[in-house]
Amino acid sequence: MGRKLSVWEATSIAVGIIIGASIFSILGVGAEIAGKNLPLAFILSSLAAYLVAYNYAKLGSKFISNAGPIEFILRGMGDNEITGTLAFLMWMSYVVSLSLFANAFAGYFLALIKVQHQFLFGLVEVVVISVFMVLNFFGSKAVGRAESLIVLGKLIVLGVFVLGGLWTINPDYVAPQLDPEHVMGAVYAATIFFLSYTGFGLITNASEDIEDPEKNVSRAIYLSLLIVTLVYVSIAVVAVGNLPVEELVKAKEYALAEAARPFLGNLGFTFISVGALFSTSSAINATLYGGANIAYALAVKGELPPVFERKSWFSAPEGLYITAGLGIIFALLFNIEGIAAICSATFLLVYVFAILSHLRLIDETKASRSLVAFSLVVVLAIFSLLMYYQWQTDQRVFYTIWINVLAFASIELAYRRLTKRRFLTRQQTMSKYGME
Repeated sequence: MGRKLSVWEATSIAVGIIIGASIFSILGVGAEIAGKNLPLAFILSSLAAYLVAYNYAKLGSKFISNAGPIEFILRGMGDNEITGTLAFLMWMSYVVSLSLFANAFAGYFLALIKVQHQFLFGLVEVVVISVFMVLNFFGSKAVGRAESLIVLGKLIVLGVFVLGGLWTINPDYVAPQLDPEHVMGAVYAATIFFLSYTGFGLITNASEDIEDPEKNVSRAIYLSLLIVTLVYVSIAVVAVGNLPVEELVKAKEYALAEAARPFLGNLGFTFISVGALFSTSSAINATLYGGANIAYALAVKGELPPVFERKSWFSAPEGLYITAGLGIIFALLFNIEGIAAICSATFLLVYVFAILSHLRLIDETKASRSLVAFSLVVVLAIFSLLMYYQWQTDQRVFYTIWINVLAFASIELAYRRLTKRRFLTRQQTMSKYGME
């Protein structure tokens, strides 16, 4: 109806996006790496997320555009092959997120029906992505209207989990292990958990639709991260405090549901599993119907029209098919830890160049140069640690990350020469459409 989002509405949407399927999908992965230091891993990743958020808050308040980080990079580095490659990588981050959510859906679904078989696991992944691909093709209004109810249900499920489990925590289970080996485990887990906070960046992708964006974009970013940090740390404390780490790792694909069993029984296991199914299916739909749609259009066209609707899949159905197809391939080829690492690495690369762009634009944003530089060092350190950990534990994931980067750099070089596609800032786009 043309009404702008208030700061609290923008915050609520961001919280609903950030507390998505990742908390259901990678909790067991984190427990395997961090052990009893699982809450510490969430705290460390939150601190790193705040550093990136500082940059996004400053940039998003100055450069109002639904293109989000690509707008920042375009402003800071200009229209070139690097900008185009990062646009494709941003789209790829949604593709890999899609496979992460499908993997989590399959894990909880098979645990709920008490069936464990690798073939069935892959089959469920293929079916759930295919179903939402079809829904997106036909533009199901029912699914879109159900999103707000699904988000509310997800928060209720997590609230019941936290409030129910706080009273039964075993202090021995949550006592942190501060020796160097276990602290490094928490650090490595934080590099993967970092993706659990990445949704705050989507606030900048809606900045044109927020009231007084110069002030409220930054407020919504900081408030959403604060709320999410409290929720994540509480969930980690309850999960580790009620179930030995070994049991969490054993139930890695459905760890949150298994952690509810000690204090809520089998009914709690079912309750959390159903909540996870709603959450992951919601995330698959939102990823296909929202983020991936915008990211694909931006990468291919180099601009977003002044009025951009999620229905634009209809004008580029090949983007929907390619996104869903690649999501299925990643889901089938990698386990949940590998998918999470690829996803986190892709987001981190976009953050690195967004912060580099911020350093070039710092006279316009009036940000602290030392804090921006420090955030760049931290993000580079997180990326390096993630690469080192994957090299030590799963070189297939390590090589896949770099193959993706090189592949999209090559695609961008060829695509730019064939189509003469150029990236436009929001100001240039508005001028093109005669809306200045």
